[in-house]
Amino acid sequence: MLEYNPLSCLPSSEELPDSDDTPVDNELQNIIPGLLKVILAMVWAERMDWFFGIDMGIYHNPDLPPIVPDGFLSLGVERFYDQNLRPSYVLWEEKKLPILALEVVSQTYRNEYSTKKAEYAKLGILYYVVYNPFRRRKPRLEVYKLVNNVYEFQDGNPVWFPEIGLGIGIEQGTYLGIPREWMYWYNQQEQRFLTPEEDKKLAQQEAQQAKQETQLLRERLRSLGVDPDLI
Repeated sequence: MLEYNPLSCLPSSEELPDSDDTPVDNELQNIIPGLLKVILAMVWAERMDWFFGIDMGIYHNPDLPPIVPDGFLSLGVERFYDQNLRPSYVLWEEKKLPILALEVVSQTYRNEYSTKKAEYAKLGILYYVVYNPFRRRKPRLEVYKLVNNVYEFQDGNPVWFPEIGLGIGIEQGTYLGIPREWMYWYNQQEQRFLTPEEDKKLAQQEAQQAKQETQLLRERLRSLGVDPDLI
């Protein structure tokens, strides 16, 4: 007798749209999540058990449209499926709920503080992060943690996520040649991780310093009558 598997009747990620096709009206909605993703790719380069989606549909019910955060992080899933990567994030395939959802508020309000917040809470996403670069009097970065099915505001900048092993915060910096306030990942000592540009620049500076130190040592040896090429 054949066993019935209800999941086999549901559409797969390849059959579902990868987003809601709503165009972003602010570059930051893609660049900020993109920066977080490239930093993660450096910090967790040896790990293959995480996925960071950008403007990707999260399918949680086959009868409902997906929710599409600007960014989201899942742990305990395959980082890559194959060379074509994920077309969408389907909960009945992944079997892992994202642990964090990110929204970057644009000049066109998209219910980040109301409807979307309620949707993420109902779904059970542990952390909800909202960044509003246009705020002047209220905090631009808001982090919420789901406690007893209700999001509670988490004070601080950066905010530490013990379940993730990282913190998140905002500060002034330069990315893609653009000086402004950016969102970064932090370690438990509240030291932020470098961007790829900063990491490359630091490596160049260290190499240049090592070269200068070597040159000074060679000159010192010559002043002592020692040929450094014979050592």
